[in-house]
Amino acid sequence: MKGFDAVFAGNVPLGAGLSSSAALESCFAFALNDLFNGNSIDKFELAKIGQSTEHNYCGVNCGIMDQFASVFGKKGHLMRLDCRSLEHEYFPFNPEGFQLVLVDSRVKHELKDSPYNKRRESCERVAKRLGIETLRDASMEDLEGIKSDITAEDFFRAKFVIEEKERVLAVCDALVAGDYETVGKKMYETHAGLSKDYEVSCVELDFLNDVAKEMGVTGSRIMGGGFGGCTINLLPNDLHDKFVAEVTARFNEKYGHEPMIYDVVISDGARLVKEAPKA
Repeated sequence: MKGFDAVFAGNVPLGAGLSSSAALESCFAFALNDLFNGNSIDKFELAKIGQSTEHNYCGVNCGIMDQFASVFGKKGHLMRLDCRSLEHEYFPFNPEGFQLVLVDSRVKHELKDSPYNKRRESCERVAKRLGIETLRDASMEDLEGIKSDITAEDFFRAKFVIEEKERVLAVCDALVAGDYETVGKKMYETHAGLSKDYEVSCVELDFLNDVAKEMGVTGSRIMGGGFGGCTINLLPNDLHDKFVAEVTARFNEKYGHEPMIYDVVISDGARLVKEAPKA
């Protein structure tokens, strides 16, 4: 068995809801597969290995979305993933006249010690009560039918998941049509659901979302698992500089520190950048 020497570095902010752990897991899995296995382990399995790492070593009972995106990401495209079958489809993201901007609140995002796993347990209880495997097979009519049999907390957790499923489908249709106004509208709806129904936001993220809406940003929502981290914002190009200046100043005035600003570029996932020299 051969060993290996490794050095890693990155510019994905830690604890910002940007899946830095999934990125690291996926890149290391890709590298080791390339070095020792001749890429014999397929990409689907690499994503599953990363997810298993979160479950068994990090204590986060997460889905596979983050790792899958890190492995299968495609430049200039968004992805719709069926987390049950792992079927996925790419949708073009070419928002002429718009751009994506991340605003990092610098509030620490820590899923292991947050109520993240509790949210999942709520959804699993509702699915069990409905007699289905997951809430992706449920409708709001189904949920309303058992409302008296479950807690209010479990109802609202499940409500968010069911409504979000429909929003994802609507956004995919809007991307095909080049309708970025609808994409932005659904982003705001998602943030509201994450804040009020799923309750994974925080006052800082809600403040950033409110500022974005006041300034005419097309869409804004929590990025990642919540409990801190970033908002992702879709805005007209000509609003960029004004938005960055105002959101930075207003956030600093209210919370005593400036947020970090990142312009977003969607690129390919884990890949070989440069062939290693032969020993």
